Amino acid sequence: MSAPSAPKNTPRVTEREARQVAEAAREQDWHKPSFAKELFLGRFRLDLIHPHPQPAVDDVRRGEAFLARLRDFCETRIDSARIEREARIPDEVINGLKELGALGMKIDPKYGGLGLTQVYYNKALALVGSASPAIGALLSAHQSIGVPQPLKLFGSQAQKDAFLPRLATTDISAFLLTEPDVGSDPARLATSAVPEGSDYILDGVKLWTTNGVVADLLVVMARVPRSEGHKGGITAFVVEADSPGITVENRNAFMGLRGIENGVTRFHRVRVPAANRIGPEGAGLKIALTTLNTGRLSLPAMCVGAGKWCLKIAREWSAVREQWGRPVARHEAVGAKISFIAATTFALEAVVDLSSQMADENRNDIRIEAALAKLYGSEMGCLMADELVQIRGGRGFETAASLAARGERAVPAEQLLRDLRINRIFEGSTEIMHLLIAREAVDAHLKVAGDIIDPDKPLAAKAKAGANAAGFYARWLPGLVAGPGQLPGTYREFDPPGHPDLSTHLRYVERSARKLARSTFYAMSRWQGRMETKQGFLGRIVDIGAELFAMSAACVRAELLRSSGDHGREAYRLADTFCRQSRIRVEELFTRLWSNTDDLDRRVVDGVLSGAYTWLEEGVVDPSDEGPWIADATPGPSVRNNVRRPFG
Repeated sequence: MSAPSAPKNTPRVTEREARQVAEAAREQDWHKPSFAKELFLGRFRLDLIHPHPQPAVDDVRRGEAFLARLRDFCETRIDSARIEREARIPDEVINGLKELGALGMKIDPKYGGLGLTQVYYNKALALVGSASPAIGALLSAHQSIGVPQPLKLFGSQAQKDAFLPRLATTDISAFLLTEPDVGSDPARLATSAVPEGSDYILDGVKLWTTNGVVADLLVVMARVPRSEGHKGGITAFVVEADSPGITVENRNAFMGLRGIENGVTRFHRVRVPAANRIGPEGAGLKIALTTLNTGRLSLPAMCVGAGKWCLKIAREWSAVREQWGRPVARHEAVGAKISFIAATTFALEAVVDLSSQMADENRNDIRIEAALAKLYGSEMGCLMADELVQIRGGRGFETAASLAARGERAVPAEQLLRDLRINRIFEGSTEIMHLLIAREAVDAHLKVAGDIIDPDKPLAAKAKAGANAAGFYARWLPGLVAGPGQLPGTYREFDPPGHPDLSTHLRYVERSARKLARSTFYAMSRWQGRMETKQGFLGRIVDIGAELFAMSAACVRAELLRSSGDHGREAYRLADTFCRQSRIRVEELFTRLWSNTDDLDRRVVDGVLSGAYTWLEEGVVDPSDEGPWIADATPGPSVRNNVRRPFG
């Protein structure tokens, strides 16, 4: 049986048009310094992150007080096994979180919120996410990308007064951008918002609406058609979830995060007051991307919590389990995994805390740092969980319920692996994050030389760009030849007596940053306009930058802990170990920049898509059914029951 593979009203756009929409929504200018941006340009600005920024005393007091209350709640009121078993967060847990103020962690106290800093908001997510990743996801979707954050940044005073008190205390919010046939290419967004008097009429279908099943308020991205008096474009709206015409058609189920309330939401002639529009028409995508600048920090924060739990379980289990006369931790093959988990958890916490504190201070532009934290945290979190499963052996593959049924400690290692896997996909998949970060990393180059490689630019523009590029590179390239990383005494404050020498790692970061910038320049010179198609190369460039950022953050955090007398010697050892592990990965990535199978892979893909290898698929049966790959999302009235279930 055949079925439509895409919504009938999805706009047809070219690849170039899609890029233009994304570029128009991107924040174009850099008004504040950025450590990561400078790193990709070959400039190691340690002064931007060292000495490590510190939170205000009052922020620490309020944050620690809330964490203490939240910890008690997590230990006494959250039954993670029940949430996994029933695939639902109990109403009484959500009501308890509301009473605790958890819905308003990031909302200003004048609207009834707690007004926590980004640092303590992330610590709270790490804590509650360790108790139940589904609850962590619900709170994160509500405050990191849901209605509160875009209102905080772009909402009118009337909107803040109307909605923030509700969001801080009682109402759960959701963010609706993705559609059945629209993911990271918003130029094809099909949901429409047609002006009608003092309202807009919304029509369309949204997919993977985290919190959408239980939400009270929605932030919805929809396309306003251009017309007289209306600029049009992708626009953001606050929508009451119980508005007539809204139907939650399905509660989606996933391999992990079984308690997450994620659904498919249909809008059919939903009337939304113009007063509920956030910002001007056409600003929706920019609002979404700006919201994510700091919102992305919530995912790596929960990965930090996961790493801490992995380390605890690995330590306790591997000291008890014996093989060949000694604990498995004493066998090198297992010990290496434990060392990786410990060192990586330390570094990832350093990345998240540093990025969060810089976000709180608002003196640096952290859009790249936050994106790197999300990318690195989601990838390393999955690796740590996978290593824990391996350390636990067969018990790692066994469910917690099965372990308990036969009398052993119910350790949900396999659940953690399933729960963390989504982090590599949502709020920007690893592949999309590579491209987003790479675009920012080459921004300076495109500003001076972009017209040279743009086939649509006239010769006069190319000539002018050539002159500008010559001046820029004449100043920039000589700085990539030598630097302080070649001087043995540089960064000597990171080589205190009796501690591992971290200065050598910072010198390595400085040298590698210059090498990274040279590699990027060589690639742009070689491929020019085809550079954007070299996604394998760009991904490795970004991964090198992520490792260098993590190494820097780990060293700076270790020195902070040493200078404050808080586990300084142990922190230095962890930072040293992480940096040595990271340097091995960096060297491999540098090698793979130019020695790889990218061209061969493309030829194989051409063969696969042309059917040249269908013979290789013989000998199996396909257990999937014959439904359409993409469900029909043509606008119209819903023919399904509304499964919306607000918490009682």
